[in-house]
Amino acid sequence: MVGAVWRLVILAIKWHKQLLLNDSFYYSVQAAELAKGHGYVQPFTDQPGAEHGPLTSTLMAIVSWGHNPVPCQRIVTTLCGIATVAVIGLVGRKLAGDRTGLFAAAIAAGYPNLWMNDGLVMSESVSVLVVVLWLLAMLRFVERPTPRSALLAGVLLGLAALARSELIVLEALVAVFCWFALREGGGRKLLVAIVVGAALITISPWVIYNLSRFQDPVTLSTNDGTTLAGAYCDRVFHGPELGGWSLLCLSDDPLDGTIHEPSVMSAHRRTVGLDYLRHHLSEMPKVEAARVGRTLDVYGLRNLVFQDVGEERWHWASWAGIASFWLLAPMSVLGLRRIGRVDRWLLILPCLGVLATTLAFYGAHRIRSSMEPTIVLGAARWLAQLPFRGSAPDSRRGSRGPGSRLSSGSRAGSAPRSSSTDPKSSTTASSAGL
Repeated sequence: MVGAVWRLVILAIKWHKQLLLNDSFYYSVQAAELAKGHGYVQPFTDQPGAEHGPLTSTLMAIVSWGHNPVPCQRIVTTLCGIATVAVIGLVGRKLAGDRTGLFAAAIAAGYPNLWMNDGLVMSESVSVLVVVLWLLAMLRFVERPTPRSALLAGVLLGLAALARSELIVLEALVAVFCWFALREGGGRKLLVAIVVGAALITISPWVIYNLSRFQDPVTLSTNDGTTLAGAYCDRVFHGPELGGWSLLCLSDDPLDGTIHEPSVMSAHRRTVGLDYLRHHLSEMPKVEAARVGRTLDVYGLRNLVFQDVGEERWHWASWAGIASFWLLAPMSVLGLRRIGRVDRWLLILPCLGVLATTLAFYGAHRIRSSMEPTIVLGAARWLAQLPFRGSAPDSRRGSRGPGSRLSSGSRAGSAPRSSSTDPKSSTTASSAGL
């Protein structure tokens, strides 16, 4: 309730606020054009648009009527943020009981790195909600691995990639995870194929649509060229922006403004970025260290806050988010150690995806957004085991059902717990797998 009220307060404050010239402008205009029946187009041009995934614009298009649709578009991300708090609570309860679920929801309600995105006309609130829904679906799939649960997990995985294109890296990670988490036999190959296949089928209409409308081949997005060009240039290889991304890198290219077709522009920027990389490989160790440091809020803090403010996040809230991350991250590491092996690796998957994206491109709070639920859930699990007055700690380590290859309660010296959904079944500990 408190989390919902606070997000509604933020919505009221931002209700009449004009958009800044950042990605929110793209989402807002494309949603409005989509509502008019013009399709997914580049704002204010007759060119096709796929700078970002379609899910956010599609959701906002539902309410993008009238001469000023921005306030209603803000409602969409606010509702996504409120739903995220509730779903994180459900995931926490599924992981380790009611107490963990309550802590997870409470932390999510007040965690600045979540509510800062709510009310913005951006993709983070949408993508984080899809990620936590996917985590819940995956927990149920590992507990009860059926074709239906595999299908749901795969569809949500595909939707995550349609919200933020870099989340496509989760597909490979999920395939490996499922292979080792499920028991051998019993249709394991089929179930893994359903998860991956459902994800691919979910994104395929967007991919086919893009392949049919651009001059050069485009799959998920034309943003790869822009990202590479802004992440591989002198401005972010030296100085205060080291390890980040800079729009000024694009304006430094004299040819950049002369190309108008989005796919051709993306290809040109991709070439510029990769050429710069090839000529500066010796500098990559320091750049990669800076990228990871930025993502973990231990380097380039002033520049990170500057970028947040440029994306309509409040200055004080950005610093509060940094302080909150410093507080919650160590708790999360400790809490993850108290979660069963299978569930722990599931929660780590978004972190691995963030790491891969950071190393490939740059470090920023937006890049880290998909692992924020893991930070919240790990911290909640650690807090839940503390002996607060008047209540017993959450001592259980979770349970996965008979489809799991490893008991999620498996740890040295602890016996696995029987499945709550099948009293006659139990999962034995194994040293194999994850």
